[in-house]
Amino acid sequence: MDHDASSQASAPLPDVSPEGSSRFVAATGLVVDEVSATSVRAHADLNENHHTPWGVVHGGVYATIVESAGSIGASTAVADRGEFAVGVHNATDFLRPTSAARVTVTAEALHQGRSQQLWDVVITDSATQKVLARGQLRLQNVPLPTDAQ
Repeated sequence: MDHDASSQASAPLPDVSPEGSSRFVAATGLVVDEVSATSVRAHADLNENHHTPWGVVHGGVYATIVESAGSIGASTAVADRGEFAVGVHNATDFLRPTSAARVTVTAEALHQGRSQQLWDVVITDSATQKVLARGQLRLQNVPLPTDAQ
């Protein structure tokens, strides 16, 4: 995973690799390729492990990818302030069904304020370049938890 100079922070970021993610996030197959304070690039291989009973990728997988990618970028943006970002509203639109695809995930900051951020996340079928889902994620910047809690 590459980090540009703007993503370097005094507070270390958690491991966002598939091995370092929670089992829930790891189950989506999300692999982060690049992170900065204003964008995230990632990919995932979606398949039968992500299906609804009707044989297409579950919308919850897309919503989780939107939440994860936006949270990683937004938290990178505020890490130097001793904060991280938590999602407060996730509006994910499911545009096109698929049964299997390698997807490209592109997350971009639309607004980065003192207390909140808004990120746009697009999930595209890498083979066809068709957008499968897209979401907007609003996040609240909050202090990192302390060990005393």
